[in-house]
Amino acid sequence: MDQAPRFVSHLTRNTLALILAGGRGSRLKHLTMWRAKPAVPFGGKFRVIDFPLSNCVNSGIRRIGVLTQYKAHSLIHHIQKGWGSLRGDFGEFVELLPAQQRIESSWYAGTADAVYQNLDIVRNHNPEYVLILAGDHVYKMDYGPMIAYHVRKGADLTVGCVHVPLERASDFGVMATDDDGRIVRFDEKPKNPTPTVPGGNMALGSMGIYVFSARFLYEQLIKDADTTKSQHDFGHNVIPEALPRYRVMAYAFANDSGGHSAYWRDVGTLDAYWEANMELVGVTPELNLYDTSWPIWTYQEQHPPAKFIFDDDGRRGMAVDSMVSGGCVISGAVVRHSLLFSAVRAHSYAEVVDSVVMGDVDIGRHSRIRKAIIDKGCRIPEGTTVGWDHEEDARRYHVTPAGVVVVTPEMLGQDLHHAR
Repeated sequence: MDQAPRFVSHLTRNTLALILAGGRGSRLKHLTMWRAKPAVPFGGKFRVIDFPLSNCVNSGIRRIGVLTQYKAHSLIHHIQKGWGSLRGDFGEFVELLPAQQRIESSWYAGTADAVYQNLDIVRNHNPEYVLILAGDHVYKMDYGPMIAYHVRKGADLTVGCVHVPLERASDFGVMATDDDGRIVRFDEKPKNPTPTVPGGNMALGSMGIYVFSARFLYEQLIKDADTTKSQHDFGHNVIPEALPRYRVMAYAFANDSGGHSAYWRDVGTLDAYWEANMELVGVTPELNLYDTSWPIWTYQEQHPPAKFIFDDDGRRGMAVDSMVSGGCVISGAVVRHSLLFSAVRAHSYAEVVDSVVMGDVDIGRHSRIRKAIIDKGCRIPEGTTVGWDHEEDARRYHVTPAGVVVVTPEMLGQDLHHAR
C-alpha cells in the first residue's frame, strides 16, 4: 500500500532535493581546469549534472537546489538556459545556491558544511524530507521508492548503495548492514575495504545519495558544525556519528528482483569518463539514452542535422558504430566507434577511432585520432596524429594509465580562456 503512486507522489512533493555540485573533480585533471565536474559534457549532448536533475524531475521532485562553488560559471550558465522551465507559481524551482559565506566566513569546507551554510534557505522551504545528491554521477533512478523505503523503515537517514568490485571500493564509502538493512558500519574511502560477504570480491558502496528526515538533518548539521575536529563531510563525519544512536538504513539501487545493481557510473577519472562514453556507442548499452519513459533533459544550442558529404574512394564522409550529434559535418572523413558532440567538423581524409570528441572541435585534413578525448573548442591542425605513438603523445598531451590521450586547447597552444 505504501508504494501506491499517490503515496509516493505525496512524499516526493514534500521533498527538497539538494545537488552538491561544487567539486572540482581533480581526478578529471584537464577536463576540469575551467569547469566544475558536474558541468563536464557527457553522452554527446548532455552535461553530467543533467542526470540527477532529470532524475528529480522524472521522480516528481520539483523543488531542487544546486550548490555550486568551484569555477561554476559554465554550470550556472547551463542550468539557467536549460532548467528554467519549472513553474514557480506551482512551487517548482531549480535554485542556484553558490558558496556565499552566508553563515561562516569561509567557503564550503565539506559536503555537510555546504548544506549547513544554506540551512536558513532549506528551512524556509519547509520540506518533510531532504534528498542529498552528488552532482557528478551518471545514472537513471526513480527516487520515489527510496523515499518510500525511508518512511516505511522509520529511518532517520537512508543511504543509497550499489555493489562495487572490492578493488575499486576504496573510492567509495563502504558499509556493512544487518539483516534488516540497518547500517552498522560505515567507512569513507577505506584503504582496506571490507567485502559484503567474508572472502567475497564485492563491497557495498555509497552512491552519495542520502534521504534525511528534515528535522534530523538540521540537528545533525548543527551538531557537526559545532564539532571543531570534524571535516564537515557526510561520509567522514555525519553518517558514522549517527550510526550508534539513530536509525540509518541502506537502500540498494537494483534493476531487478535478483538484487543486481542498476547502471550507475562515477565518471571521476579520465579513463572512467572515456569508458562510460564509449559504452554508449555499443549496440545495446546499459544506459539507454533513447528511453522515452525516462528522458534525460538538457539544454543544447539549436543545430542543423549532422551532415556526411563526399563519396569518393579514399574520401568518403561516414560514421560507423558511432553517435554523431547535431551540427556535425563529416566532410570526407571516417569516424569509427566514436562519440561526437555537437558542431564537430571532420575534414577530408581525417580518421577518428575509439574517441570522444566534444563540441565545436575542428579536425583538420589528414589527421588521425585514436582512443582520445578531445576537449571542447580544439582546433586540430592538418596532419596531426594522436593516439598512435604514446611516447610522442606524452610530450604534448596527457596520456592516462589506460592509454587514453587527452587533448585540450591549451595543449595545442590555443588559449580559449584568456586567463592572462
